[in-house]
Amino acid sequence: MAAIANLIIEQGASFSSSVTVKDVNGNPYDLKNHTASAKMALGYSSTRTRTVITTTINSPESGVIVLSLTADQTSNLEAPARYVYDIDITASDSTVTRVIEGIITTRPNV
Repeated sequence: MAAIANLIIEQGASFSSSVTVKDVNGNPYDLKNHTASAKMALGYSSTRTRTVITTTINSPESGVIVLSLTADQTSNLEAPARYVYDIDITASDSTVTRVIEGIITTRPNV
């Protein structure tokens, strides 16, 4: 089961947030030989509002995945709004695991 982490994005501003993937014992999950992907949408079945979130694994042994969007990307998000999102990791054997999911609240730009 994926962990829950809710986030806030300000429309029109650069966005970056680090999330830590942990194993069943609460230790950082070793992400060596893994890739990460993340997406967000206004609803689980929405294809019109689906946005790919950039993911980076800087230090695999720490279990940290950095999520980011440019200011141009956040400008295109509806706000105020609530999006659903999830983060999947893919192992070298092609096994995909959802590790984090939650709600992203977007706050409007003036």
